[in-house]
Amino acid sequence: MGSCVDAFTHIVGGSHGWRVPENVSFLINGLNQEPLVLVIVFPYRAGANNLVAVKKADYDTCGEEEVIYMYFLGPTVVNLTKAGDYYYFDGIGKHCEAGQKLHIQVGTKEGSSGSDPLPFNLETFGIHTSLGPALSPQPQAESESKPQSPPGTATPPSNAFLLLPTPMLLALIIPTLFSIFL
Repeated sequence: MGSCVDAFTHIVGGSHGWRVPENVSFLINGLNQEPLVLVIVFPYRAGANNLVAVKKADYDTCGEEEVIYMYFLGPTVVNLTKAGDYYYFDGIGKHCEAGQKLHIQVGTKEGSSGSDPLPFNLETFGIHTSLGPALSPQPQAESESKPQSPPGTATPPSNAFLLLPTPMLLALIIPTLFSIFL
């Protein structure tokens, strides 16, 4: 009998979409169930916002010294299939400095090195990846405790969860109907 896979879809910013938040920053933390497919939807309009995948140093400073990938056409859907830390921000104007940034921590299996891909094929579960750029994991400095993995893209499943920012930088996941703002 096949194994069960948990798949979660989060819409960043809920009904407001990917924009400068009222809170300082967003954080998704504690997703330690394995195996896991995490699909993050960033709803935004091209020109008003963008999405920049970066390393932690750039995330901390809102810099673009070592950009992993930059997305310009919203909405952007990223599919996270490896355990580790992921860092995103909006690179338009001073949006990042105003708090439009997201740090996602995807948990690891016990005894795992944290860099292993999750043990399944996404298409088996009805998630079809696009023909986007093939990105490889970024090397990390010795001081970093978790690997950084590049984003991919995918079509989200029909069951979705809403991600709302909270003052304590934790994610509140609420079941909701799936919607993307075009």
